[in-house]
Parts: sequence; structure tokens; C-alpha cells
Amino acid sequence: MFDRILALFVLALVLGLPLGLIFLVTGQFLMDFVFFYPLFMSALWIAGGLYFWLHWERHWPWKEDTPAPTLAGEPLISIIIPCYNEGDNAAETIDAALGQLYPNIEVIAVNDGSSDNTAAVLDALALQHPRLRVLHLAQNQGKAVALRMGAVAARSEYLVCIDGDALLDKNAAAYMVAPMLDNPRLGAVTGNPRIRTRSTLIGRVQVGEFSSIIGLIKRTQRVFGRIFTVSGVVVAFRKKALDRIDYWSTDMITEDIDVSWKLQLDHWSIFYEPRALCWILMPETVGGLWKQRLRWAQGGAEVLFKNIRGIWQWRHRYLWPLLFEYCLSTGWAFTFLLSVIFWAVGKFVTLPAAITVDSLVPPAFTGLVLAMVCLLQFAVSILIDRRYEKDLWKTLFWTVWYPMVFWLVSLLTTLVSFPKVLFNQHQKRARWVSPDRGIKPAEEEA
Repeated sequence: MFDRILALFVLALVLGLPLGLIFLVTGQFLMDFVFFYPLFMSALWIAGGLYFWLHWERHWPWKEDTPAPTLAGEPLISIIIPCYNEGDNAAETIDAALGQLYPNIEVIAVNDGSSDNTAAVLDALALQHPRLRVLHLAQNQGKAVALRMGAVAARSEYLVCIDGDALLDKNAAAYMVAPMLDNPRLGAVTGNPRIRTRSTLIGRVQVGEFSSIIGLIKRTQRVFGRIFTVSGVVVAFRKKALDRIDYWSTDMITEDIDVSWKLQLDHWSIFYEPRALCWILMPETVGGLWKQRLRWAQGGAEVLFKNIRGIWQWRHRYLWPLLFEYCLSTGWAFTFLLSVIFWAVGKFVTLPAAITVDSLVPPAFTGLVLAMVCLLQFAVSILIDRRYEKDLWKTLFWTVWYPMVFWLVSLLTTLVSFPKVLFNQHQKRARWVSPDRGIKPAEEEA
């Protein structure tokens, strides 16, 4: 409980300046923070992404027909695939994993107590492919337990972990392991997820999001030396590093965020490898998107409360910018809520003289500015990511909907998840079921 109080105090400090000035100076400061903070972060991501590309990425060779990277000594790579009710997707996922051009691999599929035909599908595939091993859990234990079981069973020091519905690019495993051979303090390498569900507006907008938001954030954070979270759908780990931190935490709803912080608190580095492509399924309905983003927001809050006490040690100072940015982002959500509340209250009661209702209403040009910045950010991402996805520019039109759809979802999930984690008892075992992963054509559902 002390950790939660301390986390709330830190958030209050971050919020204290804008909220205090609401009453002491003017309500305009509130709107300035709500309006300019997203613009500032967007400028930071654009600058960081361009620097990463100009300084490193544009010099890295990559083509669709490029041979697999040469790994010194040809070490074994273990690809771990936790599967829970993935009977419809497991065969395609395992075929892509086994199709790596790098020859020295093994694939370990972990059936996490599935209630569908996943076990039968995996067993049948194991009979066909000698490089595939299948492990079965008697009942659903959660992704963290399944990953740990696969890691312990792996014969390799280098573990590539993907979801049970993800399709690895033919060179992705080698691209992620290559930097770990040259950097002994590199604990993880996160890959580049690409969306393949694009039948609805929500699906199409996510294509732009993963390039212009998530991709640029990963590049920017890598420039500054620390990454908030690896992409749990496609990431490589050094087994020694995982062993030092006792692998994944079984009580965290987002095991990928938690393991990222555990590694970096233990002074392991994390890289981002944009050439490690992985094609993934994402929600295409509002309900599915809400469930997914609520879990992400809850996971971020859980990691904050878990680490808030020990992170102030001087030896963890390199993680302070990530903590500060997370607090500001959370503070922005609550500040936005307060501005709406003050505006609504101002319609019915008299506010302090320092605040006027008009000062809490954004200028008419706000929407245009946000849309232009959004398009600029996506244009930069096209410049960077066009080598990985040739027709990426076709989704440019759909990104204008990003502020309306996804910022609103992010705002609401933060407002819901933060109090939920703050006041609820910590769960003993984290289990979750994937939301919808795309709209299936009628012939597939039949």
C-alpha cells in the first residue's frame, strides 16, 4: 500500500504545477498543458525517429530477398510460442517460425491449458516437424508461466518469443539475436510488429499507429538509451539475463512491460531492431480495442506501483526519464478530465475569478493543428518504414482519425485503469484472454 501512496504522491507532484496555477493564475494554463503536451511529445518522437534513421538505420542493409544475417559460430536459437486457444492460428504461426532462413533453430510451442483443439493441432505438427517440441500445461496458467516453461526447456542461450498468432518474417530471429552476440550486456532485442488485420477503420488506423507512434517511440527511446517496454508479440532475450531477474512475473497483467523494467533495473540494455518484422493480428472492433488498451494501461500502472520505491536509487537514474514521461502522460489524462469538469461546472456555477469558461475551451484551430502534426508524424514514419512495407502510404488518409479514436481510448483507459490498480488488491496470477483479432470473412466463419 505504501508503494501505491508513493506513486500517487509522485503523480500529484507532476500534476501540482498545472492544477495549482489553475486557481492562482489562469485556467488558460490548463488548456496549454492539455494542448501543447501532445505536440511536444510528437515533436520529440519525430526528432528521435529521424535521428535513429539518419545515424543508424539507413546504413543497415535490408531487402525482402536479403539472405539471413551471418551469426558467428551459428548458435542455436530457441523460438518460444505460448499458445492459449490458438487452434485456428497455431499451424500458420509455427510454419512461419520453422521457415526461418537461419538454419540452426528449434521451436517450442507451449499449450497453456487451452480449451479448444490447440493441443491436438500442436501434437500433429510435432509429428511432422522434428525441430518442433510441444509442452502442455494441465490448466491455463497465464502467458508468463507458459513463457517461463518454454525458456527453461530451451536448449539455447538466445530465446525469441512470439505470440501464438504472429507470423515471423523469414529473417526476424537472426536479426534480433545478432546484436546480442556483439554486446554482452544486451538483455533483450524488441522487434517490429506490423498489422495484418485491416478490414475496418480501427484496423487501418492501427497500421499508422504502429509506424507513426509505436515505431517512432521505440526509436526515440533507443536514442535516449532506455525503452519503456519490449513488444511482447516479438522479442528476443538472453537467457542468462532472464535467469538473473527470475524470468517473467506471474502476477503482472502485462508481462512485457514488467520484464523490460526488471531487465533495465538489473542494468541490462534493450535494443530495438526494426528489420525484425512480425505480422500480427489486432482488434478491429471498439470492444476488442478497449479491452486490449485497458490491459496495456493497467499494466503500465502496475509497473509504476511495483517499482516506485526502489527506482530513486542513483544507480537507476537512467530510468528516471521514462518514469517522468509516464507520470506526465498519466497527468495529462487527468488534467484533460479536470478541464472538462471545470468547463461543465462553469456552465452552472460561478468559478473563481481567475478561471473563465472560455479559457477552458480550446481555440478553433486546435483540431487543424493536431491533424497536421499527426499527418507530419506519419509522413516521417513513411520515410523511415517504407523499406519494410511498400504500400504504407496508402494508410495516410486513415491517420487523420487517430486523435479522435485512439487518443480518446488512451485517455479513457488511463482514467479507468489507474484508480483500479491504485485501490484494488494485487492479483496472485495474471491471466487474460486475447480480444478479437480481426473481422473474419463470412466464408471463414462458416
